Formats: sequence, structure tokens, C-alpha cells
Amino acid sequence: MNFLRRHPLAFTLTILVIAGAFAPLPSVVDAVTGAPAGDADLSRPALYVVLAPISDLLDAVTFMSMSRAVWFLVCWVVVLGGLGALLPGTRVRRVLRTTLGVLVPLGVAAAAVLLPRPVPSLVTSLTQSGLAVIDFHSHTERSHDGRHGWTLERLGEWHADQGFQAAYVTDHNTPFVGSNDDGPIPLLPGVEWSVYQQHVVALGTVTQIDLAPYSHDTPGMVGLFAAMHSQGALAVASLPEYREHHWADLDQFVAGGVDGFEIVNCAPKALAFSTPERQAVITLARGHDLLVTGASDNHGWGKVTCVWNLTHEGAHGFSGSHVIARPVALAQGDAAPSTAAVSQLWLMFRAMSWPERISWLTWIALIWIYRGIPRRKGQGGGFGILARSLGSR
Repeated sequence: MNFLRRHPLAFTLTILVIAGAFAPLPSVVDAVTGAPAGDADLSRPALYVVLAPISDLLDAVTFMSMSRAVWFLVCWVVVLGGLGALLPGTRVRRVLRTTLGVLVPLGVAAAAVLLPRPVPSLVTSLTQSGLAVIDFHSHTERSHDGRHGWTLERLGEWHADQGFQAAYVTDHNTPFVGSNDDGPIPLLPGVEWSVYQQHVVALGTVTQIDLAPYSHDTPGMVGLFAAMHSQGALAVASLPEYREHHWADLDQFVAGGVDGFEIVNCAPKALAFSTPERQAVITLARGHDLLVTGASDNHGWGKVTCVWNLTHEGAHGFSGSHVIARPVALAQGDAAPSTAAVSQLWLMFRAMSWPERISWLTWIALIWIYRGIPRRKGQGGGFGILARSLGSR
């Protein structure tokens, strides 16, 4: 009880780290079935594990839908800022604590987007059977919303670090013909067309298309699929557009010749896709033998992906791709946005591997020792006193 009174944060974190092991989430799951991906797992670099409290927190912040991210930030800004203002101390100390409380959540969000750090990579035995780990949807600085300086080389390195063996480059309305022989992985030709309330990912070599005929209404938009087929490309409907604007029109997509649907997209605006919605699209795709894909939708912002595809270039049909995803990301569409400040952290604790849990507990113990060992008059506290105490025995 004395430990709890003096070190409530250390006690709470210890309980959460341990409790998460009793309700664990798999590292990755099959996005179609929701079951653990038995032939695939995450390989975590040593530095990622050593820095697990930072690594896990930044991953958890990255894998939030837009609405949950807003709630997460607002709640923690209010809580930490409020504590800073209410705790006893001089006026200057309260102002400093309040300012720090407001800045910490915003700093964590900025770090998740910008900070270089080690990331997990997907490892699987299925690549021995001719399958490759591919991303169907990614961007460079050539897209209007791509990060400045996000070149083909940097895009390839980002993918290679996370276990991808190839990636389609699908910049907005700017076809990529596929020529990056010196990069770490092959970059495949594609484009993302922006038409009437919908983005359509073209997989394959395409030339520029006049989009005006496909940008007025839904019947006109689905005509784009045939135009893409005439160039030998596959047409995949992107999230979140078909969910937000064309949910009642998916039968028209199928009749118009769409080749597939994204069922996972790592962009915050797309992570609100719920499990029932995902299963409805999977059922539609299975019934018409259409491809289902996962997309990093990377634009140079953020350091980790939430999805991989075990497939091959030119894959088509429902069995053409196995979508492997992080369960924390899949949970976003099912969790209430207003609970994000608590529920996202609980998802993080559940998703940890045992090496990560040990890292967390080690850091908690070290910080507790540093802060908890009594200071002697005229001497510093923490590890110095511990060393002197041991040395005097």
C-alpha cells in the first residue's frame, strides 16, 4: 500500500503490463478470417524491444482512426494539462506543469508521424511457395499530399524495413511506369485515379487517362474500370471513399467490372472501417471472385504499416491475396471514439510480445529505483546512492 501511495504511476503501469498478458492479441491476423496468421509473424529489432515503452506507444498512436485520434489527443491534453494546473506548487510551477501537460500528447503525436525509429517487419514461410510480401497502394512526393522529399528510394527503404518485397507506386493521377532497379525492393507500376467521389487504384502499367467522363456521377465513374482494363490494368476500389460515398453502389461497382476492394487501409481516415462492414465487402468479393487487398496508403507520414499482402504481381481473384494485418488497427472501427484515451492504451498492452513486456517492466523498475531510493543529506539520489549502499556492505 505504501508503494501504491508513493508510486501510483509505476504501480498502475505494472498492473496493466501484466494484465494485458491475460487478454493477449496476436501480433498479426488474417484480415479475412480474423484468426491469427499462423504462417506469419512480426520480427522486432533488438532496439525496438529495448525501447518498447516508446516503440509501443508510438505504434499505438499511429494505428488510430481519425475520430479516435482526435478524442485521444483532446482527452489527454485536458487530463494532463488539468493535473498540472491543480497539483500544489508555486504559480510558476503550475504554469510549467500545465504547459508540459498540453505539449506531451501533441509531442507524442508528432513523434509518431516524424521520428525515425526501429519498426517490426513481417516474416513468413509462405514466401517459399512463390508468394511475395507486397503493398498494393503507396505514394511518393509526386502526389499532391505526399511528403516533400519522399522519393522512390525512401519509399522503397520504408517498405523494405517492414518486410515488403515489392510495392505498387500509386500516386494521385500520375502514372508510375516502374523503373527503380537500384532500389532495395522492386517498385511496381500503378496509379490512383481520383474520379466521382471515389479513388480507384490501377495495378499495372497505364498511360494518362482523361478523367472528365468518369467524374460526374456513379454510372459514369464505374466506366473507368473498362478503360483501365483496356490498358491491361486491374481496378481496385480504395478506402475510405467507397465506404463513405458509395456504400449502396457496390453492386454497380461489380457490374461495372471492378477487380477488387481494399478491406484494410492504414490511413487514419480509413481505419474507421468496422468488422461488419469489412465482412460485408469480403462476402461480396468472395461471391464474385474479386481481389481483396490491404494498403499502407503511405504518403511519407508515419513510420509503420498496419497491413501486408502475401500475393504476387498481377494477382487477381478472391484467393489471389492473403491480407495480413495488425489487430490494433482492425479494432479501430469497432471501438467508440470517445473511449480512445483509455481503450487505445489497453489495446497496446494486449498486443505486446513477452520481450516487450519484460522491457516495460525493466524500465518501470529502473525508474522506480532511481526515484524511490531515499536521498542522503548532501548527496544525489537514485542509482548513485544504490551503488554506494551496495559498495559499503
